Amino acid sequence: MAIGCATGATSMGAPEPGRIRVGTCGFPEARQRLYRGLDAVEVQQTFYQPPKPETVRRWREEAPEGFAYSLKAWQLITHPPSSPTYRRLKTRLSEAEKKLCGNFQLNELTRRAWDEICLLADLLRAVAVVCQTPARFKPTPENIDRLRRFFTTMPRGDWRIVFEPRGDGWTAEILGPLLVELNLVHGVDPFLTRPLSREWHYFRLHGLPAYQYNYRYTDADLTRLKRKIPGTGQVMVMFNNVSMARDARRFKALLGAPA
Repeated sequence: MAIGCATGATSMGAPEPGRIRVGTCGFPEARQRLYRGLDAVEVQQTFYQPPKPETVRRWREEAPEGFAYSLKAWQLITHPPSSPTYRRLKTRLSEAEKKLCGNFQLNELTRRAWDEICLLADLLRAVAVVCQTPARFKPTPENIDRLRRFFTTMPRGDWRIVFEPRGDGWTAEILGPLLVELNLVHGVDPFLTRPLSREWHYFRLHGLPAYQYNYRYTDADLTRLKRKIPGTGQVMVMFNNVSMARDARRFKALLGAPA
C-alpha cells in the first residue's frame, strides 16, 4: 500500500469558509448535483475497499473550491473480520492476516491500512478521517490501551480524526478525557448522545430511533437539530439515512431561514 501521511504534521483542516457544513455520508446521487446543493460528502468507499488514488484525486479536482470531504477509515483498522462488512472487501487476506485486523490493533497490516487512508485523505484535502467502531468494541482497559497506542503512534495529516464509538459503555466520563488526551473529535448523533467536543463538531445522523436508516427526518426533527448546533466552533452535519440528500438540503435551507 502507498504511504501518504505527513508524519509530525500539526495543523488541522477546518471546513472553511462556512462555520456549519451540511452534507451526506456517501454519494446518494450524481456528484455534480451534490456539489451544487450541499457543502460536504463523507466518502464511504474507503471503509469497505479504498478506491484508487486517481479516483479520489478526480473527486477533489471536480469539486468546487470550499467543498469539504471527509472519509471513513478502512475497516481493517476498526472492525474484526467477523463483521458482515468484510463481504465487500476485495483485498485478499490470509487467515494469519485476518487475526491482525480490527479493534485498533497496532501491527504492520494496520499500519499499511492507515497509510492508505492517509494518502487518500491528503489527495482529497479532507477535513476529517472518521473512525467508527462496531458495537462490540467496548471501553475495556484493553481497548482503551489499544486506542492510546494506535493514535499516539500513527502519523497524522492536515485533518481531524473523528472517533464515533457505537454500543453501550462509552460514558461521557470515560470518553470525554480520552478525546482530549488523544486529540480526537467526538463523532456523534446529537439526537442520541450529548456531543463532547468543544471547538470542532462532527454530527452523523443515522435516523430515528437509533440507526433506523429508512427514517425521513420531519420538520420538527430538523428544527430540534438546528437548536443542537453549538454556538461556536466548526460544525459538520452529515446525514446518513436513506433520504440523506433530501434531508440535508432541507436542513441547509432551515439554517438560512430566520430564527
